[in-house]
Amino acid sequence: MRIKAFCLGALLAATAGHGALADEAATKTFDYEDIFNLEYATGARITPDGKAVVYERRSMDIMSDSTRTNIWRVALDGSGHRPVLSGKASYRMPRFSPSGDRMAYVSAVEGKSQIYVRWTEGGDTARVTDLQYGPGSLAWSPDGKTIAFTMFVPTSAKPLFSLPKKPEGANWAGPAKVVDRVTYRADGAGYLPRGFTHVFTVPADGGTPRQVTAGEFNHGGPISWTADGTGLILSANRNADWQLNPVNSEVYRVDVETGAYTALTDRDGPDANPEISPDGKRIAYLGYADQKLSNQISVLSVMDVDGTGKKDLTPELDRSVSDFQWAPDGKGLYYSYDNDGKTHVAYVSLSGSGRILTDKLGGTTLGRPYSSGDFRVSKDGNLVFTLSRPDRPADLAVVNRIGKVTAITDLNSDVLGHKKMASVEEVRLNSSVDNRALQFWLVKPADFDASKKYPLILEIHGGPHTAYGPHFSSEIQMYAAKGYMVVYGNPRGSTSYGNDFANTIHHNYPSNDYDDLMDAVDTVIARGNVNTDELYVTGGSGGGVLTAWIIGKTDRFRAAVVAKPVINWISFVLTADFSPFFTKYWFPDMPWNAVEHYWKRSPLSLVGNVKTPTMLLTGEVDYRTPMSETEQYYQALKLQGVDSVMVRIPASGHGIASKPSNLIQKIGNIVAWFKGHAPEAGKDGEGAESDRGDN
Repeated sequence: MRIKAFCLGALLAATAGHGALADEAATKTFDYEDIFNLEYATGARITPDGKAVVYERRSMDIMSDSTRTNIWRVALDGSGHRPVLSGKASYRMPRFSPSGDRMAYVSAVEGKSQIYVRWTEGGDTARVTDLQYGPGSLAWSPDGKTIAFTMFVPTSAKPLFSLPKKPEGANWAGPAKVVDRVTYRADGAGYLPRGFTHVFTVPADGGTPRQVTAGEFNHGGPISWTADGTGLILSANRNADWQLNPVNSEVYRVDVETGAYTALTDRDGPDANPEISPDGKRIAYLGYADQKLSNQISVLSVMDVDGTGKKDLTPELDRSVSDFQWAPDGKGLYYSYDNDGKTHVAYVSLSGSGRILTDKLGGTTLGRPYSSGDFRVSKDGNLVFTLSRPDRPADLAVVNRIGKVTAITDLNSDVLGHKKMASVEEVRLNSSVDNRALQFWLVKPADFDASKKYPLILEIHGGPHTAYGPHFSSEIQMYAAKGYMVVYGNPRGSTSYGNDFANTIHHNYPSNDYDDLMDAVDTVIARGNVNTDELYVTGGSGGGVLTAWIIGKTDRFRAAVVAKPVINWISFVLTADFSPFFTKYWFPDMPWNAVEHYWKRSPLSLVGNVKTPTMLLTGEVDYRTPMSETEQYYQALKLQGVDSVMVRIPASGHGIASKPSNLIQKIGNIVAWFKGHAPEAGKDGEGAESDRGDN
């Protein structure tokens, strides 16, 4: 049976069953409608008294098909959970003033996003700005009189040609759009308006914003004020060749009054995320010396406020530091990093000694089980963080000085507490290629019966330099709820196992990561309980690349879903949104100088081998892995008579999960495709051999 059409209503019926029994089953296990009811915590900030936390409570809005962000408060002992700013509008980015008497935040409650200030006693609120573009990276001055922020500033270019004056009432097509920038569109933003992001200041009690930075360069957050309030510390790439060398940023001190710049770093590579110490004497920042590798380790460093005395605090970690915060006493820093698929929070003193506080950070990605999460530290050393669990999105939790973890919110028990969720267990194995240690996870349906055999889905992460872990995933939980076992994990190239492991695919992707994935499937099969006639494979982005590569190498899978893939590296690097990065860090040379290298790593080079029924699934406005990649592969499959279908997700960029209905459509279409190619669907079983069958 060939599946000819897909829509949200049809896929819900096709994959959920019919009648009262199906309805009863749906109430016991995770189902599509539950996605609209999920919530998670993020963006915590400790209250000035150190006894509570305000945070962004994010929920799904079923009417607008979007994520709504409200600001809530809860004490560190879990009591007093209540809204601070809540409603149909979103409220985000809470930032307390130095004295703690006010809280700044951003909201579009009155139309466009603006900065507001709320007095912590009494709740009086003032609108501070009247901006044309949305503000970001809020930072209070030390005296609490001024707020710094970032904002896009448009520019205009003189047209190459101007149309003659049109007659009154004439309806012409309009002027041509002239593109002259290297990066002219970006995933999630579309075609970029002409202009740059700059830093502004505005009086905290309202007034006219004043632009501090200048020039044809972008100045992103975060922003720190110097202790005397005369300077701003920020990161920017102000090099003349910034368009072609996008990662080479420096930390600058910018004089608030004059706009004069002082570069505090000077190495070739990124120096970013600067934050001044509580006493104003040092600056912590992240970065590395650029070696042009596809994966590079970000090190946590400190320097004196004038740029002298630079010191790396994590030189031996061999893991990238992703976030950090100064300890309240300024004697060290708390930071996060990924290790073996989990996100840790650790402390390091300025002398280099340290300790790990927790490995349970995560839970802020709803689609697939990627590492994620954030944290803050209170004045008395309590760590507040987003708690990762395989059966729940993130709640807030506290870990005290002796390591005890206590959840202080419970955002999803109303939705999931009565549901039977899938179990997640670790699978360790060694690669058949070079005996490298590999880590995967096996997911079993909630009512798993050890006497039965189940269909198995291999689900592959993107990146390729990212990491999966034992975290919540709507997609994985849904596959299990529909009766599948799922294996997912981290083949070579993944992060959280060190730089060598990640860079085994440098200029060599895809390659033996294929073998790692097949080893994981074989290991799970050897455990029993897998119906080897029902093997399926899917993955998105980098996982889409590997899925297409896999079905070009073997016929062992009954069906495949290739989501938002790269099919032809030559066309990809010239149409994706960050060509300067991809050509420089992922390949040894430009495509016209290394055609053979690009081609032999392209899944399109193997398409002549494909016999596996294949779905292509991509967002229609994806500019990271453009739709043209999907269309190439779809046509190649059709020209060979391969059972195939192309699913185009509406109004979606690369992040399909950003809209709840699109996430549901993605999962539902994948399940429908696999169900439609199961043995009981009338297939003849061709191509379902359990041996590897490499071509």
